[in-house]
Amino acid sequence: MASKLVAIVAGVGPGTGAAVARKFAAAYPVVLLARNPENFESLAKEINGNGGKAIGISTDISDSKSVDAAFEKIEKEFGPGVSAAAAVFNASGRFVRKPFLELTEEDFTAGLDVSGKGAFLFSKATLPLLLKGVEQGSKYPPALIFTGATASIRGSAQMSSFASGKFALRALSQSLAREFGPKGVHVSHAIIDGVIDIPRTKEWLKDAPADAKLSADGIAEVYWQLHTQHRSTFAWEIDLRPYIEKW
Repeated sequence: MASKLVAIVAGVGPGTGAAVARKFAAAYPVVLLARNPENFESLAKEINGNGGKAIGISTDISDSKSVDAAFEKIEKEFGPGVSAAAAVFNASGRFVRKPFLELTEEDFTAGLDVSGKGAFLFSKATLPLLLKGVEQGSKYPPALIFTGATASIRGSAQMSSFASGKFALRALSQSLAREFGPKGVHVSHAIIDGVIDIPRTKEWLKDAPADAKLSADGIAEVYWQLHTQHRSTFAWEIDLRPYIEKW
């Protein structure tokens, strides 16, 4: 395990964020960022108990002061020479689905604050560490991975808040891929199309086949594959969906 290389996951919860953290914890110390400590406390304990290293930091990813404080703690924990092998942005913020004329300004910015501004702040904080990973000769290209959704490319009715945030996230990731890919950082965007199989969705699609929902572990496996891609074949965007999902 590389002592100076860490993986940072923003938006840790019971689904994709936790699965990604477990996957990357097999190779690197992991930093778990979430607003609510309940989302990372048991996961950090699990990873540490299994012989890995994980720290959790309560962070409002849409607030610059909170993000700055989180990364100061990362440097304090791992030392000033810390660099990043991977950074995964899995945060989405409050989901709002309303007719447009019923949206408040707060409703609309709920999507932009996290998916737009939060992704910007996370990228500003992690890219210097990822570039240091390039300089240190990371075994795999340092990766910045963003979790998107169907709403990243298609704004459905009553989804203007969510879609606006996800469109912004996709645009940011595309711009960063073009700027930092030539510098050795693999920036990618994953469209997650379908219901993820987590406790909260247990009662959803009850009459469908068992594998009709996206596997969080399967998503994490693909994120690891993105991280390990050779720089001659960087993939910027992928989309993942269960085999029965309608396009």
